[in-house]
Amino acid sequence: MKYHDTPHQAIKVAGKLTRVKKIAILQAGAPGDFIFTLPALEALRHTYPRAEIVLLGQNWHAAFLRGRPSPIDRVVVVPACQDAHATDHRDLEWFFAHMQAEHFDLALQMQDGSRGISAFLLRLQARVTAGYDAPDGPQLDRSLPYTPFQHEILRWQEIAALVGAATETNSQPELIVMAKDLEESLRVVAADSCPLVVLHPGSDDPRGRWPGQHFAAVGDALAREGMRIVITGSEQESDLATQITRQMRASAQNVAGKLSYAGLCGLLSRCRLTIANDAAIQQLASCVGSATIGLYWCVNMLSGGPLNRLRHRPFISWQLDCPICGHNQLYERCGHLASLITDISSDEVINGAWELLRA
Repeated sequence: MKYHDTPHQAIKVAGKLTRVKKIAILQAGAPGDFIFTLPALEALRHTYPRAEIVLLGQNWHAAFLRGRPSPIDRVVVVPACQDAHATDHRDLEWFFAHMQAEHFDLALQMQDGSRGISAFLLRLQARVTAGYDAPDGPQLDRSLPYTPFQHEILRWQEIAALVGAATETNSQPELIVMAKDLEESLRVVAADSCPLVVLHPGSDDPRGRWPGQHFAAVGDALAREGMRIVITGSEQESDLATQITRQMRASAQNVAGKLSYAGLCGLLSRCRLTIANDAAIQQLASCVGSATIGLYWCVNMLSGGPLNRLRHRPFISWQLDCPICGHNQLYERCGHLASLITDISSDEVINGAWELLRA
């Protein structure tokens, strides 16, 4: 059965399956990718309340979800995604043999529509497969064509709808913050009486990074009014965080590379405000209760921006041309990594921050 007319038609005609005891979800991506799938996973849990939902993911998924209430019952680490371990042919053959012995009723692909991902899903030998089809790859049982410029939360809800899961178009991801998350964050950022504001200047794509001096200006403005500034990031982004700390006149605590993903959840749950140019961090912060300001290139806003404005403010750059060579970046990169969001001013972000903090 194929659903290649439109997403809306697919959602309308795709039905719930019977006798579903076990569901595999292939989502072996980064933490931000997982956050975007949460509303779809909640919909699957609601639709198939007695089924076991097994996430095929990475080591970090297993550590993060261990003991944490979520739609996921169990995590199986995909060999090719184990941290710093090369995978040989025997690892994958062993993995697929064990997954086929699981006898999955459903297998859903929640990564992308590449040919390799579809082939991987089919090797699980589930009763029914669903996801995005690659034009030149093997076809899944229930599928949609992959399209760009769609919000990631809605994208995965459409995939869940292919197997009958009812979804809400305004779904906000939610995560349970655990005591261990807070304990880790408190070991790194001790409690005091000052309200916390997190600045997260990193981004996987340098073209979506707001200039460091702008982050520093915002941090100084908020520190002058009694906010405690903490700068977060990955270990690879520690130099960027150090640079901003040095640019600031006020003191700020640089914790880049010092927190696990669970510890970052704990820290963000303690924050009054999170300011980031990474859509995944903005979504994570909103998941755990922080107000947010997101700094977005227009395409990133379409795919990962906040779905409501009650406690979240996006600032958007509509610059499409590379500032170095003038090449339009909408459909094809030129290779330069210059920022495309420099035209967002620090003053408008400061004003947005005070609007949220006073609310």
